[in-house]
Amino acid sequence: FRRWQGVAEHASFAPASFTSPATGSKNTAMARYNAKTVERKWQETWESRCCFRAENQSLREKYYVLEMFPYPSGRIHMGHVRNYTLGDVIARYKKARGFNVLHPMGWDAFGMPAENAAIEHAVHPATWTHDNIATMQSGLKSMGLSYDWSRELTTCDASYFRHEQKLFLDFYAKGLAYRRESWVNWDPVDNTVLANEQVIDGRGWRSGAVVEKRKLPQWMLRITAYSDDLLDSLKRLDRWPDRVRLMQENWIGRSQGLRIWFDLADGRGGDRDDRLEVFTTRHDTIFGATFCALSPNHPLAEELAAGDPALAAFIAECNSTGTSEEAIEKAEKKGYRIPLVAKHPFIEGRELPIYVANFVLMDYGAGAIFGCPGHDQRDLDFARKYDLDVIPVIAPTPLGPSDFTIDDEAYTGDGVAINSQFLDGMVIDDAKRTIAERLAEQGAGEVTITYRLRDWGISRQRYWGCPIPIIYCDDCGVLPVPIDQLPVTLPEDVVLDAPGNPLDHHPTWKHVVCPQCGSKALRETDTFDTFMDSSWYFMRFTCPQADSPIDSDAARYWLPVDQYIGGIEHAVLHLLYSRFFARALRDCGYIDFDEPFAGLLTQGMVTHPTYRDSDGKWLFPHQVRTGDDGGLVHVDNGATVTVGRSEKMSKSRKNVVDPEAIIDSYGADTARLFMLSDSPPERDLEWNETGIEGAWRYLNRLWRMVAEPARELPPPDAPQPDAFSNAAMAARRAIHGAIVETTGDLERFHFNRAVARIRELSNDLSRLDGSGDGEAWVLREGLDVLVRLIGPMTPHIAEELWQMLGHEALLAESPWPEADQSLLVVDTVTLALQVNGKLRGTLELAKDSDKQAIESAALADDGVIRAIGGKAIRRVVVVPNRIVNVVI
Repeated sequence: FRRWQGVAEHASFAPASFTSPATGSKNTAMARYNAKTVERKWQETWESRCCFRAENQSLREKYYVLEMFPYPSGRIHMGHVRNYTLGDVIARYKKARGFNVLHPMGWDAFGMPAENAAIEHAVHPATWTHDNIATMQSGLKSMGLSYDWSRELTTCDASYFRHEQKLFLDFYAKGLAYRRESWVNWDPVDNTVLANEQVIDGRGWRSGAVVEKRKLPQWMLRITAYSDDLLDSLKRLDRWPDRVRLMQENWIGRSQGLRIWFDLADGRGGDRDDRLEVFTTRHDTIFGATFCALSPNHPLAEELAAGDPALAAFIAECNSTGTSEEAIEKAEKKGYRIPLVAKHPFIEGRELPIYVANFVLMDYGAGAIFGCPGHDQRDLDFARKYDLDVIPVIAPTPLGPSDFTIDDEAYTGDGVAINSQFLDGMVIDDAKRTIAERLAEQGAGEVTITYRLRDWGISRQRYWGCPIPIIYCDDCGVLPVPIDQLPVTLPEDVVLDAPGNPLDHHPTWKHVVCPQCGSKALRETDTFDTFMDSSWYFMRFTCPQADSPIDSDAARYWLPVDQYIGGIEHAVLHLLYSRFFARALRDCGYIDFDEPFAGLLTQGMVTHPTYRDSDGKWLFPHQVRTGDDGGLVHVDNGATVTVGRSEKMSKSRKNVVDPEAIIDSYGADTARLFMLSDSPPERDLEWNETGIEGAWRYLNRLWRMVAEPARELPPPDAPQPDAFSNAAMAARRAIHGAIVETTGDLERFHFNRAVARIRELSNDLSRLDGSGDGEAWVLREGLDVLVRLIGPMTPHIAEELWQMLGHEALLAESPWPEADQSLLVVDTVTLALQVNGKLRGTLELAKDSDKQAIESAALADDGVIRAIGGKAIRRVVVVPNRIVNVVI
């Protein structure tokens, strides 16, 4: 920070008299680059002229670019700077290419953090949220982002969530929303339900409390109705990262397997009338089954627990952990033997003991499994714990039964059946098919498809969320709030620091009149999961003032989003829920498409080394300096500082750099340029002071190239000269080559390559001294192109330089440069000269030269002559336009 404060002196020179190199006239400009003044000037100009206002009707082709909108947590951070810079470059570039660009911004404003902050700071969540929005909006505007702020939306405003409530009621009418009792993850500190993905290592993602299981009535959205569609349509998303598509594919988790019904006995020879249903994808291992296991919440387990206190206690213990697969997978495998056995369908007399087990999920398959310890690691761990048989039934190659054993690791690879009677010697697929056929004949099996995906539970027991528009009447049942009574808003007078749901404890809010019979009724006191708010906001951006949730004409014009940008951490839930919403809204008649995001860019994180003092406490970067011996020390006391690995910037580890301090010292353009130039956008970017200072130096160099050109430049409309020097022609080829290459890089989002090409063009132009024929004109052409190419990346300085170059129109409203194709034709080629395959030099000749001419020129080259050394030449191999190889 001390160095940044020093740099700030360079960014705040007062305006001075300046003579325009383009016109020779006196203008008021800066003798040196003044980032603060320049950036403030152009931000005000763009805003006053509504430069980035998108029109819902246009003859131009549309382009919708959107970064995932932020939660208003307080101040912008470096992740915001990177994410929004990427989107802004794309938006400005597409606007210059002639597109009607929609580039909006809003706020994902409901959620537990505001409620927790309200408790901590004794302030209403709405006040905390809107204060943070004002702070973050100021930070974003200081970056010069090309947002259409007229479309700004905030999800906690009734003008937004009344439409969300209407959409929910449409889903309810369509059968896509329903209520049921289900097992949920319960955070005992935040007193709310958590999605499986919000449970990290068995603890709530925000509170850190150990998560419990509870059975509660929940509102659900029937996302499973679209399981096949959501999965199959991934193949069409060819502008999404492969890893994101794979993550969604795995999350949906379609698998074909077999439902098997086991006959039951009471363990004393007495048969039961009911059967135990299990689902398996490995029915080829049926001969290795040595036990069956039930979910703690299986109906049979609950039936037996009613008369078995020990079993009831075990079930309660199982329910004290979360419901997520991760929590269950990491927990120690435990079971409780019940007094029933399952009869093996193929081995007469073999009875499989049945356990209630903590690793079996009730909502997967039928809530019961058969255990094959030889070929499933969970089953093996369980079998070793309870001393159950382990029978290998799949071997890597055709081995005898005694030649293949299982120790501490289950065998899950490919192979052939062993120890499996009529299956022996079969490969896995054949064994599966045979078992399915045999069990179907016995009436004990049925091929089926199952999914890992579960319906989406949207109920949350908290205050700061969108109220669910449902009324409960003892006589009329469950009723939707009438449309003319929307929005259902939150009461302002709530007590937030008491246990439980504040809305449930409010003395009056939940008490209403039944809209059907007029009797006393109750409101639903749960609020929506905030993923509801973010699953359709991109659609509302197309019509933020419309009376209906989505204007069909605006949606038809703008959607789907052409380019969506956000973190990989949203690869599953947000994107999957948004894809579901699109399908649900299509079926409710709002839109006519099903994929909301045509293109997806997942940017990497911004990282920084971590620092600790001698007591192990984290230090901020500004608390660290370089000591006399070159090591790092504490700025206050000179004590040695330990450097940790570079990690994602985090307040908890204090390895954060304040974007507003950087912008104040260097300017927004410097921060933007560094974010773009250091690494490809999909990779992590390590923040370093050297890189930011390098970006600052380059912008100052660019400023001097325009402010102090080698020669006075001709005006913008000067006619092209009749003749050009060789240096001028070389520079023109470089200029127009840079247009083509930079354009291609931006189209492919290779921003760091584009920056490198622009810097290379700067070097090419710096070699022109303006003394030869046409060189001053070419320098003017090159500077115009250079400023236009870098405009989307560093818009403030580019806009100022554009004006200094004598242009009247705003650069933000000027077209992208077009390359002169005639200057892209390569007239010469460089050939590699080899002797016996070893490189001895290069040769520049006219393209497509005659073979004889190539051979003669190669044999006359000094390097080739020395390598031949007077020896006889056996032959000369000529590959036109590429290589000459002399064989001796």
